[in-house]
Amino acid sequence: MVDLDRFDHALLREVQTDNQTPARVLAERVGLSTSAVLRRLRRLRAERVITADVSIVSPETLGVPVTVHVLVSLNQGSRTYGDFSRKLQHRQEVRQASYVTGGADFVVHLQLESMAAYAAFAKEVFHDDPTVAEYRTFVAMREVVGPTIRRR
Repeated sequence: MVDLDRFDHALLREVQTDNQTPARVLAERVGLSTSAVLRRLRRLRAERVITADVSIVSPETLGVPVTVHVLVSLNQGSRTYGDFSRKLQHRQEVRQASYVTGGADFVVHLQLESMAAYAAFAKEVFHDDPTVAEYRTFVAMREVVGPTIRRR
């Protein structure tokens, strides 16, 4: 467990919104010196509190404007989840997948170029896999909360 103080929490809130904010601006926002901000950010990365610095690219720009969320239930879920997990890891359409509790075994977030592409994906990954008992598809109409949407 990493010990975080109020300055660490304030920095983490800021960099989750925009990790390209200059250290001098972060320093003003959280009430520290620029050098203290830089030291803290280095420590937070070294301690794996900050696990990645990534760019979120518009799906439309990448040619994958269709967002699909799928709940997947497996036959013998806990015995077959490893194979299914590995299958998902090798598919470029999968942006995120979680092994979950509740009414399904997996929640899968996909970005695709079209519904036809989703139909092909579903056939290959779900229909043709005897361990998949069922899946439920949810097509996103619009993102309302996310990394590129500012909270009010």
